[in-house]
Amino acid sequence: MSNRPAGHAAPSTVRPNSETGGRAPIRTFLRTADGIPIDSVYEPGAVVYEMPSDGGPETESAGRDATDLVFVVAHGFTGDADRPHVRRIARTLAAYGAVVTFSFRGHGASGGRSTVGDKEVLDLAAAVEWARGFGHTRLVTVGFSMGGSVVLRHAALHPGAVDAVVSVSAPARWYYRGTAPMRRLHWLVTRPAGRLVGRYGFHTRIHHRDWSPVPLSPVEAAAQLAPVPLLVVHGDSDAYFPLDHPRMLAEAAGDHGELWLEPGMGHAEHAADDALLARIGEWVRARTH
Repeated sequence: MSNRPAGHAAPSTVRPNSETGGRAPIRTFLRTADGIPIDSVYEPGAVVYEMPSDGGPETESAGRDATDLVFVVAHGFTGDADRPHVRRIARTLAAYGAVVTFSFRGHGASGGRSTVGDKEVLDLAAAVEWARGFGHTRLVTVGFSMGGSVVLRHAALHPGAVDAVVSVSAPARWYYRGTAPMRRLHWLVTRPAGRLVGRYGFHTRIHHRDWSPVPLSPVEAAAQLAPVPLLVVHGDSDAYFPLDHPRMLAEAAGDHGELWLEPGMGHAEHAADDALLARIGEWVRARTH
């Protein structure tokens, strides 16, 4: 058990060839409250220039992103910060603000083992604290599938930590086995043979212990977010979770929730095209200005 605070950054390395403009990203390992090292990347976002009121030359606003907004992106199960679909999301959102991506425990270069949405809230908390340290006044979490459930729980458990939440392709309730993909996922997580497949086939190290206690469900979390605005995004062709899941989440959020049911969209990051991500970026700007 580490005695370092959540969000503590180990010595960082700079990744060359920024995907988001001239300024280089910062890469480091954060330490969670329970001592897990989390591989994390901060990308400053596109430089926004403003025309001075006196008609002089354009200048970069205050030496940083003029939107003063940072997105913290929480990937889905078996993803990580270096997966092409996560990098694409970071590139697209960088037009609207700075972006922090990270690998959940048990994924990519991060330590520990995945608890499939339980302790991952500590990983997100460390990434959010780190993102705040860059001086942005507006912070929004964007989660996909498992990450979508984590951003809901994090916002409910840490009031005031975020300014808006976007949950894409997330479940509303735990232990759902109503579709073939979810039955396969439960085999992957609960059986020793499945965890071997997860480790060597999907590069995801999965914890063998059951949840104890069972964490707050996503729909219970959504009911506790007000006044934080929540955007629930779900595809009507999602093979994992049917449409009652996003409807339950949006209904639980009440007047502070908004539901987008996307025609023809499948599941999570792979199904979220650049046009949808741009709409999410615009929604965030409008709700957090």
